[in-house]
Amino acid sequence: MFTKSFILVSLIALLTTSCGPKAFVKGNYDDVQRENLLNDSWSETDMQKAVFDLVASAVQHPTLKSAKGLPIVMVTNLQNKTSEHIDTQSIMDMVRVELMNTGKVGFIDKEARQDIADEYNYQNSGMVAEETKKGPGGQTGADFIMNGRLDSIVQEVGKDKTVYYKITLNMTNLKTGVISWSNYKQIRKTFRKKSIGL
Repeated sequence: MFTKSFILVSLIALLTTSCGPKAFVKGNYDDVQRENLLNDSWSETDMQKAVFDLVASAVQHPTLKSAKGLPIVMVTNLQNKTSEHIDTQSIMDMVRVELMNTGKVGFIDKEARQDIADEYNYQNSGMVAEETKKGPGGQTGADFIMNGRLDSIVQEVGKDKTVYYKITLNMTNLKTGVISWSNYKQIRKTFRKKSIGL
């Protein structure tokens, strides 16, 4: 009787363990440039393809290519009009870094404004040497504002699914309010469901 009970308890424990959630316990570093199509959501591959193409378009446009001085740009928001939770700040950060790496654009950090104001107050508090302190009135104004929108269309018929993304960026002249450059990048991915057997 004891043996039967022990076997029954062991079998239940084994079944409970094997049906429980699985943990990812072993990993490897991977090449970030390798295409990622693990699922049908927005991925880093989508971000890279969109950003690299849009940055290449922007730097070839006469607004930046033929500029006499270094155009100063302020990156603002990328609206997320998809049904997914997507970190649009990360996309715009990549846009800023890739544009800056071309050496053809300078940037103003909108997010640093409060930190700068706080530092001005500290430096003018008497704690900083007169010859090294900074103050308001010397900042460079932006020439352009860059923003945009991310849209998606999802279609699913039977076992087939198509996910379409369109990311649009605009660069607006701050003085005139005229859009000086605008372009979009389209990404379309197709997926097919697989039957999962027991």
